[in-house]
Amino acid sequence: MDQRIELRHLRYFLALAEDLHFGRAARRLHIAQPALSQQIRQLERLVGVELFRRTSRSVRLTEAGAAFQPRARDLLVRLAADLDEAGRVGRGETGRLDVAFITSATAIVSEHVRAFALGRPEVRVTLHDGFTTDVLAALERGTADVGIVRDAEERDGIDLAPLASERFVAVVPTDHPVAERSRVDAVELAADPLILFPRSAGPRAFDLNTRALREAGVDVVVAQECSHWHTIIMCVAAGLGVTIAPYSVTALLPAGVRRIELAGPATVSRVLMATRGGDDRPLLRAFLAATDSAAYRNPL
Repeated sequence: MDQRIELRHLRYFLALAEDLHFGRAARRLHIAQPALSQQIRQLERLVGVELFRRTSRSVRLTEAGAAFQPRARDLLVRLAADLDEAGRVGRGETGRLDVAFITSATAIVSEHVRAFALGRPEVRVTLHDGFTTDVLAALERGTADVGIVRDAEERDGIDLAPLASERFVAVVPTDHPVAERSRVDAVELAADPLILFPRSAGPRAFDLNTRALREAGVDVVVAQECSHWHTIIMCVAAGLGVTIAPYSVTALLPAGVRRIELAGPATVSRVLMATRGGDDRPLLRAFLAATDSAAYRNPL
């Protein structure tokens, strides 16, 4: 097809091909009949063949015109779909969003993703879990669009916004001497093996997790390092030790473990939304806006 053919040529051709009457087609297109005749002749010159056979009494499609009709209709349909797709991408209604998150914030992440997905079902949300350091590294590499981290330190090029705050609690096996109590002093857990993630996963988060122990004079030594909170909790259930966890981690506990409040001043953990500085894409803006309506709120 000649590059000089314009959209109006296709619209005029299809109108005439459907009506097979210059007067009716012109009225439907809201143009004068001579203008329609001129545009059809121009299209035929560009194509190089006659598309309509005209007589004083009738208009009909030529063989070339009949072959061109479905193709012209398909071109306009596909163009309309492409324009609609571009508009939806521009409004953040479709596309792909990669969300990296820490496993200790799974309950929070699920509520935010749900709030976002309800309004944008055509957006594909891909989730990647890891440590806070992994999440921030993924943002810096560009392999994640948004990150959910815990107690992260400031980094150049990364914007952090608060999502939730929560307290820490002790998690012990059900046969632990303090398991039936409602509160426990951290020092009472000093003799138990501590199960936790490695400090390299997030130094600030690790220090907040263990602050109650350190402030009680306990020399913090992690007996068993695990990569995921689910594994940590299951190790506690197996009687391998105890842990101190953010409250949201203990929302759904398996059999064999108990959650106990820590006595003394509460240490607060903050879950943060991390994005690349200056990233103003519509899809990302839509996700950030949806987080404001998410129902999940962790109790202090």
